[in-house]
Amino acid sequence: MASLSLAPVNIFKAGADEEKAETARLFQRILRFRLVVSMFGELDKVPRSINNLKSRITYNFFPLDMSRVQDDEVGDGTTSVTVLAAELLREAESLIAKKIHPQTIIEGWREATKAVSAWFFCLYFSSDEVKFRQDLMNIAGTTLSSKLLTHHKDHFTKLAVEAVLRLKGSGNLEAIHVIKKLGAALKINVKISVKVELYNVHRVLFIFAYKKVEISNLLCIGGEIASTFDHPELVKLGSCKLIEEVMIGEDKLIHFSGVALGEACTIVLRGATQQILDEAERSLHDALCVLAQTVKDSRTVYGGGCSEMLMAHVVTQLANRTPGKEAVAMESYAKALRMLPTIIADNAGYDSADLVAQLRAAHSEGKTTAGLDMKEGTIGDMSILGITESFQVKRQVLLSAAEAAEVILRVDNIIKAAPRKRVPDHHPC
Repeated sequence: MASLSLAPVNIFKAGADEEKAETARLFQRILRFRLVVSMFGELDKVPRSINNLKSRITYNFFPLDMSRVQDDEVGDGTTSVTVLAAELLREAESLIAKKIHPQTIIEGWREATKAVSAWFFCLYFSSDEVKFRQDLMNIAGTTLSSKLLTHHKDHFTKLAVEAVLRLKGSGNLEAIHVIKKLGAALKINVKISVKVELYNVHRVLFIFAYKKVEISNLLCIGGEIASTFDHPELVKLGSCKLIEEVMIGEDKLIHFSGVALGEACTIVLRGATQQILDEAERSLHDALCVLAQTVKDSRTVYGGGCSEMLMAHVVTQLANRTPGKEAVAMESYAKALRMLPTIIADNAGYDSADLVAQLRAAHSEGKTTAGLDMKEGTIGDMSILGITESFQVKRQVLLSAAEAAEVILRVDNIIKAAPRKRVPDHHPC
């Protein structure tokens, strides 16, 4: 009987690689996350090879999934969630180097996340309609501050708030249609009611579909689509108060006003290039999503690094009451939160060490609304400056970043396939 060999068998091709333990957990991933740090903050357009995390980062890039979830859930905060996850992983790297087990780090992070979530739900609900509208204006302005539309922030802030308030609390963003037309400038954008393209239907004895029509473009006047006219008495007809023809660029459109579905509206974007229009649409979409979330939950938090400092203070207090190594993990969690205002100051070109030290001193003196004023490069009162953010966006950033960092921290083995061999290019440019 032949003896059975117990020697290990290599099942991979030559060139395959394997990473284990700490190397597999962190180092490569931290470098990838750090790519987006320069995109965080009001002045975020430092020249890099990537821009707009939701649309241009290479696939198979882990932060893309995380940012997509953030975008689907609340519509904004995709850069913030990636930066926070990167800082958490960087803190975890130093803790692992000190022989603290990843499971201990994760337990500490989870307790810290619970404490911050509990603090979030203690925030005040505003019932003043005038103040609530101003909060919406501030939130939309904060969202647009780091985007292409920042130079026309006041104009687009007003457009976005008016469009969302027309939804009457439904949050149905499908009722807000955005049209992109080349030409003119961003500043002359207008908000109209429902868009329907006009075709020559004079002297015809029947009505037919000229092209495929989106249902959302027809339901706004209260009617319904009929596939046959055998029973016209059963068809629900739509109505409106006024129909007029408007000229947008080189296209003639029909403007319906006084429609049955009063919350429906259309925003027309004008721009010199298609790239500007696409970026403007994404920026406006972010603002609309954040406003829709805020209408559902009116709680707000202050921006400019203020809320991060408050959250870090909550976690630090918890760490002081917690025995064991979990307290060290909580301290690293608080340190990661404090890194966000540091990055904002760095990207704005200021001395982050000095500004963040002043910010911590202000909060220790009980100035709980203090934050970074990047226009003046000083510490300012966020309640006076009107720099506010949505509660839902900030909370989702915290939860998503912590969960993503935990997933990476649990990885202890990665196998890389052998690289594909290069072949001669038979079709050179």
